[in-house]
Amino acid sequence: MADYIVPFVINGEQVQPKDTFDVVAPGTGKVLHKCGNADVAVVNQAVEAAAAAGKEWGRTLPSKRRDIFLKAAEVLESRREELGKFQADETGAPPGWPEFNLGNAIDMLKDIAGRVATIQGAVPTTASPDVSSMVWKEPYGVVLAMAPWNAPYILGMRAVILPIAAGCTVVFKGSELSPRVMHGIVDALHEAGLPKGVLNFITCAPSNAPVVTEALVAHSEVKKINFTGSTAVGRIIGKLAGQHLKPVVLELGGKAPAIVWEDADLDNAALQCTLGSFLYSGQICMSTERILVHKKISAAFQEKFLKAIEQVFPSSGEAPILITGQAVDKTKKLVKDATDKGAAVVGNGSIETEEASKTRLRPIVVTKVTPEMDLYKTESFGPAVSIIEVETEEEALRIANDTEYGLSSAVFTEDLRTGLRFAKGIEVGAVHINNMTVHDESALPHGGVKSSGYGRFNASWGLDEWTRTKTVTWKN
Repeated sequence: MADYIVPFVINGEQVQPKDTFDVVAPGTGKVLHKCGNADVAVVNQAVEAAAAAGKEWGRTLPSKRRDIFLKAAEVLESRREELGKFQADETGAPPGWPEFNLGNAIDMLKDIAGRVATIQGAVPTTASPDVSSMVWKEPYGVVLAMAPWNAPYILGMRAVILPIAAGCTVVFKGSELSPRVMHGIVDALHEAGLPKGVLNFITCAPSNAPVVTEALVAHSEVKKINFTGSTAVGRIIGKLAGQHLKPVVLELGGKAPAIVWEDADLDNAALQCTLGSFLYSGQICMSTERILVHKKISAAFQEKFLKAIEQVFPSSGEAPILITGQAVDKTKKLVKDATDKGAAVVGNGSIETEEASKTRLRPIVVTKVTPEMDLYKTESFGPAVSIIEVETEEEALRIANDTEYGLSSAVFTEDLRTGLRFAKGIEVGAVHINNMTVHDESALPHGGVKSSGYGRFNASWGLDEWTRTKTVTWKN
């Protein structure tokens, strides 16, 4: 369907764009379809539509919002096959990943539907007996939401549903790499009865992104921004937002450590580190990038780890797909720099791509990684993981924290007290004991520290991000 054009959605209407760009399938290199390339005029139309819808939507009863979200969950469920194909085509996602994404998005809708009525203010006691007070929680207004391609149904849904649930309206700037997926989210919510203007959708080509993003952030009607993506782009968003005094929620990159301690269940650790490192070719912000293994069991762990990789991602099969050739090149460059400086690649992985495609790369395990290597600190966002031997808890924590990032982590030990000591010492937003670093569910707050961003998505914590307080006092 290369002749199909992914449209904008403005004020509930499908708007055919004047300018388009090609969306290419990473698995084949062929054009899938075209997508709208927004300009500043389109930005203004989308923001103005959101602003016009804001007052009425902000006054809707929680029960109405709840019912729309529950209906949207039904719509996604009924369209699983169609929507899953959009993700597989646009992102090269392997079997199971689109289904997981859609299942998580459906769960998120149901979870938030049940929480909408829990938004509440307070009635504090004031300093004077002659004065009473109330603290109201009100929606911010128009929110700019931006989400990436790698888990587009999960990240796209949470980008829009939390502000909408809190009574905000949204301009959703979708990823140019998965626009049909994100259009599908918007389409499903409108099919479920979301009023016109509450959620508006635009996209643009990468060359136009700086102008479009700046226009969105600068618009006087945009009151808060949420962005999930790379730390490099997050810094740009944060700088723009700071110039215009706009608050932001940022979920950015990661360099997740997994600590495998001397008493760990090595079979479990090997499997969970395999999944954490190479699920979706490591193209997840929470992917395991560094395994800090106790020296006493390092050899035994590595043997089990390489076997687990071969079982889950057999070398006899086709190598997994990455989103672009540039993503493959980045991982190869990091691994080459490491091996040139003394590191070693073990197992069946290599920095050679498949002959059939420049977007494929097998899992790569690198040992003897040291701080002077780029791979030690740079987020690969690809199928490469470092193994570093440690001997003490202090050393493990020092290396785990020796990074600008702080999103997710894992600890493998059979002693819960040991696991909790590590959890207390690791500078991250989440620690998963005896499970992989990739873990995100609708009932738990999600977000990072340091250069992994700030603010929280999901559950009541995520709802609170999109309301602000107003204090009201009166004389009795």
